[in-house]
Amino acid sequence: MSGWLNIAVLIAVVAFVFARQFTVQRITSEGRKWWLMPAILFFMALREPGILDPAHGAASAVLLGATLLIGLAGGAAWAWTTHIWTDDSGVVWTKGTWAAAGVWLCGLALRLGLMGVAALLGVHQGSPATLLSVAAMLLTRAGVTAWRVQGMQRTYRVPVAG
Repeated sequence: MSGWLNIAVLIAVVAFVFARQFTVQRITSEGRKWWLMPAILFFMALREPGILDPAHGAASAVLLGATLLIGLAGGAAWAWTTHIWTDDSGVVWTKGTWAAAGVWLCGLALRLGLMGVAALLGVHQGSPATLLSVAAMLLTRAGVTAWRVQGMQRTYRVPVAG
């Protein structure tokens, strides 16, 4: 039953985040809990037994590492393909681009390819590996975006009336 719960949560998170990336979002300095959703996904993945296939330990670990790298690279690419700007008052805004959607599709294709490789090797990969990958992607995207925004806020100057 928990496998179905993982899949349901994963689909809900991905649908929410993917749809939300195409709306203009204000980035506040107070910082929302950008780490909360990845933390929940990490917790859900790590609470499951058998994240590695005991019958294929080394291959399972390599595939899990590759899945995590896809998540990290996808998160960084997603952050760099997201449009970030400041308005006249210095408020920072963000909105996903079609290139960001392409990053999502490439990440999905790579994950599906890894699942195919795992199946060919007879390595069992359950939903926890995908949960970890999506969590890594969300965490990396948030971190890189925050880093980009921080650089923008340092360079923003309020015009002086004179």
